[in-house]
Formats: sequence, C-alpha cells, structure tokens
Amino acid sequence: MCNFNKQNTDTKEFLHLFMNKSAETLGGMNFLLSLIEAMKTKKPNALLQKEKQVRSNEAKIEWNKVIFKDKFDILEDVIRSHKSHENQDFNILNIESQKKRKKVLNMVKTLAPIEFIITPNGTTNGGFSFKIFETANDECVKINPIFIAMFFCSVEFTKKALKYQV
Repeated sequence: MCNFNKQNTDTKEFLHLFMNKSAETLGGMNFLLSLIEAMKTKKPNALLQKEKQVRSNEAKIEWNKVIFKDKFDILEDVIRSHKSHENQDFNILNIESQKKRKKVLNMVKTLAPIEFIITPNGTTNGGFSFKIFETANDECVKINPIFIAMFFCSVEFTKKALKYQV
C-alpha cells in the first residue's frame, strides 16, 4: 500500500494527478511536502491532535471532528494489516471474525463524516479536501489512497507520486 512502485498503473496515475493538482493549489510541490513533513512530526500521530489541525509554514490541514485513540487504533490496525497490499481497492470488511468486523464497521461509521481540508496559509481561496473512505456502506468499505498517502506513507512515497511520468 505504501510502496509506490508496487501500485497498479491506474493508482499511480490517480495519485500523481491528485498530488500534482494539490501541490499547485498550495503553491508548489515543496509546500505540500512541508505540510506532510509537519504532519509526520506530530506524535503519536497527527490524526490524534485535539486541535484538529496541523500547520506548516506554507499550509494547514484541518478536519471537522476529533478522532479518539480507540477508533484510530482500529483504523491503524486495518491499514497495517494491509500495508503490503498492492491493490488500493481492497474491502476492509473482508474479515472472517464477526466480532472484529463489527468493530471495523463501527469505526467506519464514526470516521466516515470526517473531511480533511488543506488550504494555503493566509488565504481562504484554493486548497482541496478529501475524506478517509472512498466507499463506505455496510458491505464494502474502501480507504481513500490520498488519505493513506497523507497520513501513513512516507514523504518519499509522495515524492515518487509527484514525479511519476504519466
């Protein structure tokens, strides 16, 4: 999942186009990368910030709901268990244990309304937004590859996505 070279061509192109467009709206590739680096410095994870935002010198990312550690731990476990997965379109509800499936489904229902908004500093124009899940219903839940790239993959992953030749 966080190995750009193992992604299929469609995912590579999608990530490349989205990351380039995002970088343009923030003022350039370095602005986007500095925001991601600022997010990586937050410990234990930027998603657990009570202020619901992370700022760099050039941009900020905000979200509309506090994410509590119990829900974050379930999300992180799901992502970690699929970290080597080459296909971004996996259904995270494909779990044999009904008890674990119910925990994941409750986490999805809690986190699905969260929207992340990234804007350049000093302006309300520009920027972009994304959600945690691409698809979220009772049968199929797919995590947004942009969310994974921004919060769980390395800065090198984003650099490769930005430099990818379509």
